[in-house]
Amino acid sequence: MKIGVFDSGIGGLSVAKAIERALPEEQIVFRNDASHVPYGTKKPDILLGYVEPILQGLVVDGCEVIVIACNTVSTTLIEELRQRVSVPLVAMEPMVKPAAGQTKSGVIAICATPTTLKSERYAALKRQYASNIKVLEPNCSTWSKMIEDKKVDHARIADVITDVITLGADVIVLGCTHYHWIETDIKKIADGKAIVLQPEQAIITQLKKLLS
Repeated sequence: MKIGVFDSGIGGLSVAKAIERALPEEQIVFRNDASHVPYGTKKPDILLGYVEPILQGLVVDGCEVIVIACNTVSTTLIEELRQRVSVPLVAMEPMVKPAAGQTKSGVIAICATPTTLKSERYAALKRQYASNIKVLEPNCSTWSKMIEDKKVDHARIADVITDVITLGADVIVLGCTHYHWIETDIKKIADGKAIVLQPEQAIITQLKKLLS
């Protein structure tokens, strides 16, 4: 089976590689939209015009399921895209529920793009799963571009992660696949103080259910 994986830039490549390792018998087709990166500061109606043609192209190329490896697209456009695209779409969104379930301090941090943090879907996740805990939303607005440009500001990342830990966060959610490329750095900073969550394994589990 062909499985499509879409993201705005290189972030989703880590997801595609994780799926490839977990499902070696399947063919993984990765597509991105590097010419319009970053997505996380753009409005949903603009993003729809970028994303739909790429997804339709994956369908034409024979993909029977597509992973939307972009939290920004998943939290703002997934329902509309599901109406327009003829194959199942697997969405990726911030892991608010698992974070809320694992925190012992009652404080979690969601590292995500501005558009994701402003989305109704993200607000609904917080209402449903995190109404009784404190949710920190640090400013990560420049992270996707610096990762895409391979100009990672390690000091800035350390400042952000240290700040949320100081404020009590014991769970840190990576709510953008670009951030997977700096996951090791974040885990080193958070070691012994906070756990770091990202959704690659959850996506693989969901894909296995679809395939079966």
